[in-house]
Amino acid sequence: MNQACDEGRLRVSYPMTRPPQFGPSGNIASIVQDGAGGPPTKDYGLRREALSPLETLAQSVSTIAPTSTPAATIPLVCALAGNGTWLAYVLATVAILLVAWCIGRFARYSSSPGSLYSYASMILPPSVASVAAWSLLLAYVATASSVIGGFYHYSIVFAHKAGTHPGAAVTLALIVTAVSIWIACHDVKISARLMLWVEVTSVLTILAVVTLVLFRHGLHLDTEQLHLRGMTGSGLRLGLVLALFSFVGFESATTLGAEARKPLKTIPRAVLQSSLLGGAFFTLCAYTEVMGFRVAGQDLGTSDAPMHVLATIARIPILGLLIDVGVLFSLFAGTLACITAAARVLLLMAHNGLAHGSLRETHARHETPQRALLLTGIAAVLPVTILAARGDSGLDVYGWMGSLATYGFIVTYGLVCIALPRYLRGHGVLHAGARIIPWLAFTAMLLALVGNLYPVPEGPYGKLPYVYLAYLAAGMLWFALSARGGNETSAGTK
Repeated sequence: MNQACDEGRLRVSYPMTRPPQFGPSGNIASIVQDGAGGPPTKDYGLRREALSPLETLAQSVSTIAPTSTPAATIPLVCALAGNGTWLAYVLATVAILLVAWCIGRFARYSSSPGSLYSYASMILPPSVASVAAWSLLLAYVATASSVIGGFYHYSIVFAHKAGTHPGAAVTLALIVTAVSIWIACHDVKISARLMLWVEVTSVLTILAVVTLVLFRHGLHLDTEQLHLRGMTGSGLRLGLVLALFSFVGFESATTLGAEARKPLKTIPRAVLQSSLLGGAFFTLCAYTEVMGFRVAGQDLGTSDAPMHVLATIARIPILGLLIDVGVLFSLFAGTLACITAAARVLLLMAHNGLAHGSLRETHARHETPQRALLLTGIAAVLPVTILAARGDSGLDVYGWMGSLATYGFIVTYGLVCIALPRYLRGHGVLHAGARIIPWLAFTAMLLALVGNLYPVPEGPYGKLPYVYLAYLAAGMLWFALSARGGNETSAGTK
């Protein structure tokens, strides 16, 4: 049942169905959505079937923020993997495709705003499902923080300023977050279309530069890269972990389960398409950037604006300026996409008692979770403003918060993968591949987690695992208190 509150212009959507439960025969007794891809049985107060397949895809693509990878992440991977940078992205693509396959199988049968958390909650014990919920929420919020840091860094680069002025950095961070929250609160279609056009324009500009660089180089291959000359095993392993960060958020289209048209069809496609397109784009850019910087006699691993160098090699320097603009807009779109996704996860958490009940409220006219959007936006910008006020560079913030987000994504991906076989068994579609692929995906995520933890990273990166564990402990404490309070309430009503 839905109850509208005219005075506050908010609408509270009360639960209408429970998550799928297993019956005596082992089959799922109820599913969130019918198998024909019709509307969800519950809309949570969100605008039902508002987004087209392209707009749904835009959510995943924008969370990935593909334009930022050639500009910021590939140089970091190159500093570790060298001529193996392209291979790091090929391996990362394979790992992500395994996870995408698992998520896509869930998305064929179920859709809700909770994304991966809702999948885990249908199969795993409540305590483990709450780990997935809190991890996924952190992942989206920390990714938003990361791209906000990247935004103020590239704003400085675009203005051709040396260094980062704390006041300017804080102001830029607050502006991009405030605008993102305002757009996300008013219309999910506007935000989806804006993200789509921003990313399409930026990616096409980068592809134009990459194509021209390859054309200038000629038809012969770069044997230095193909022979992996100078690459070390440890460098490839560490580079692979960073390469995975380029993909995180590829599944965020699943947070639009109540708002996408025919979500049981469009969302699985969006998840697979975003991972495939991202992998091909990142691998091509990695190969071209390493080759182009060798031709230019410069070090890609230390470059602040690599696309400027490639545009110069392509003999069209103006494209470097356009890409800088594209990077800024892509980072803005990434901020908007992450806040959008995080708010919907928080909305479902509130419905399930993992967050305060007031966060279930949605705006009566705009049909957006405004309180959840405001809270996730504040949570994203707060650490950035603190770090910026200290004088930390935007690239440092981008790296630190991105690494913290990676912990949340890897843990959530792993939990969803191990939950899949039982879920498919309940639907009677557990074939041989569905028994093997989830465990391969889980192993890939486990290895990625180990690669993040060992050897122990230096400096602030070494403290991030403890930050993640402390955050998770606080979330589990809230879960325990909420469960205890619920049990006491139930006992008191008997």
